[in-house]
Amino acid sequence: MIRIGTRKSALALWQAHQVKHQLEALGHPCSLVPIESTGDQNLTQPLYSMGIQGVFTKTLDTALLNDQIDIAVHSLKDVPTQLPEGIAITAQLERGSAKDVMIYSSHFKGWEKEARIGSGSLRRKAQWLRKHPSHSVENLRGNLQKRMEKLEQSQWSGAIFALAGLERLALLKENFEVLDWMIPAPAQGIVGIASLEKNTSLNHVLHKIHSEKTAYCAHLERTFLSTLEGGCTAPIGAHAYWEGDQLYFKGGLFSLDGKTAIVVEEKHPNNNATDLGIKTAQKILSHGGKELIQQIKAQL
Repeated sequence: MIRIGTRKSALALWQAHQVKHQLEALGHPCSLVPIESTGDQNLTQPLYSMGIQGVFTKTLDTALLNDQIDIAVHSLKDVPTQLPEGIAITAQLERGSAKDVMIYSSHFKGWEKEARIGSGSLRRKAQWLRKHPSHSVENLRGNLQKRMEKLEQSQWSGAIFALAGLERLALLKENFEVLDWMIPAPAQGIVGIASLEKNTSLNHVLHKIHSEKTAYCAHLERTFLSTLEGGCTAPIGAHAYWEGDQLYFKGGLFSLDGKTAIVVEEKHPNNNATDLGIKTAQKILSHGGKELIQQIKAQL
């Protein structure tokens, strides 16, 4: 019996059930072990002030190391780029949408000059303010259902969500707009499975539900993030994707108010680009990124 550790939110359970179904289809019985994370317990404090590194993953890491679970299922965008010793992301499911979406409130009649929107993400806030500098972005935390409820109870014009989560829980209503221009979080839309490196027989099983194409793009995005962040919680976006045999990569670093943006786009004709995330991040650092990160650290 494979014990699958998961957070308790509806989206986390949906993801864990996907892993369970795929493993059981291969003949491996599974059971779910729901565990509450620090990030789920505190829904008022902004994520960036909680020490974002591992805020949703630490309790599952501990459960893995203490042999309470065999695997942990995560939204990969929540997983720190540096994992605890002995733990690895051993499989990634085929990616859902990487895009962000604006959900309009039921009383939305059109954009006012000084509109208010909800988001708990520095990345979304910075990019929205860059496009709409007269708007204000207010903190929005909680699971998807709670955030949707808060939106309806607020006076906001709308709130920004990850498209993949809304699609997975069938929460996408008619009143929305896909934000194609917004650079997503690194690994957004990807379900990652963590396990102990030493558990080789289990990891061999997990590889059967692993998507190499997804993992390749996630590697580029996460190495981009780790090269840039240097322990800093900053508004960083990255997206790698294939169109035919062309690999595209777009990465960006933004000031907190969105007024400064350093964005690099790359295109490669083949898959021999495993260091593309690092090289793109280094370009950003050499074009004012180092100074911008220092400014962000001083402001947080």
